[in-house]
Amino acid sequence: MRILRLGLAAALAAAGLSAGDPVIVEQIIAKVNGDIITRSDLARARQELEAGLRQRGLPQARIAEALAEAEKDLLRDKIDNLLLIQRGKELNLNVDNEVSKYLGQIQSENKIADPEKFQQWIRENTGMSYEDFRAELKNNFLAQRVLGQEVYSKVNIPRRQIEEYYEKNKESFIRKERVILREILVSTQGMDEAGVAAAEKKARDIVARARKGERFTELVREFSESVTARQGGLLDPFEKGILDPKLEALVWDKEKGYVTDPIRVPAGWLILRVEDHQKEGLAELSEVEGEIRERLASQIMMPKVREYLSELRRNSFIEIRQPWVDTGAVPGQRTDWNDPALLRAETVTKEEVAAQARLKRLLYFLPIPGTSITDTSKSSSK
Repeated sequence: MRILRLGLAAALAAAGLSAGDPVIVEQIIAKVNGDIITRSDLARARQELEAGLRQRGLPQARIAEALAEAEKDLLRDKIDNLLLIQRGKELNLNVDNEVSKYLGQIQSENKIADPEKFQQWIRENTGMSYEDFRAELKNNFLAQRVLGQEVYSKVNIPRRQIEEYYEKNKESFIRKERVILREILVSTQGMDEAGVAAAEKKARDIVARARKGERFTELVREFSESVTARQGGLLDPFEKGILDPKLEALVWDKEKGYVTDPIRVPAGWLILRVEDHQKEGLAELSEVEGEIRERLASQIMMPKVREYLSELRRNSFIEIRQPWVDTGAVPGQRTDWNDPALLRAETVTKEEVAAQARLKRLLYFLPIPGTSITDTSKSSSK
């Protein structure tokens, strides 16, 4: 039997429906030039955010707080993404090589030589067809290329500005002793004993590669299934007594660059790398230069990204159905919905509907501006 798409298996259950019941037709809530954003697009985006937070083991209250903060910007982020993709196509940017390279890495890492078996593996692990997954991957690369070419490449932070920031904000660099870590998580969610054992072997192979000198951030990008993969696996600094005692004992007295053996945690196999161990007192400029550069980049870059996206909006045709709101809207620009009867009906099998609930973890390493959630909690996420 075929049914009309709602977008998420969870939504069926929430409505008290089974996969065989009729469902309300898909609703378009925004039109961006020639593209559309649907209700289920936003539902999927919300679910992926929630799945990422749950994977980190955050308490329910923290998850609810983070989701409430992020929900208001979901439509904005979807519009941002479409505008960047459309701009990339206007510029005739070609990211086919990057897409093929990334897919080749995934195929090689999972030792799947047969192309048909690899495509089946993609379907099983993403809930998407191979063609749809490749298209979404291409769009993410395209959006990042546009930002790199049109925004990031035009921003430079001189050394003098870093020094001035340090001198004016020294009090913020007086701190207690703390350790800074990066993580890789090899997930075991939903696996049987054989799957857990295979995941452990994979984690041990990653550790061996890291200890031989491969860049840890590259290994994070290739293998980590944690939401922190978006920022290279970097965790918030931990002061003494904040990190889980068992984890603290493994890393606290280790030197910079130390990589742990795989650690069994509820979500899977965890690998930690000591990025730095900072002593108590005022940090030297050399110790915090990277941190200052990141702070300044964030201060400088994000306003420029929003400025660029606002300019794209000014040159675009956008309609939004009430009561949804684009929090990135340009003041004075009309986005009134003029065609409320327009619908896009889709039908899918109940298996495909259920598959929508799966986490698209293979896309985690490519963030779209505005979608990241920073956990301000000082407690361990494991």
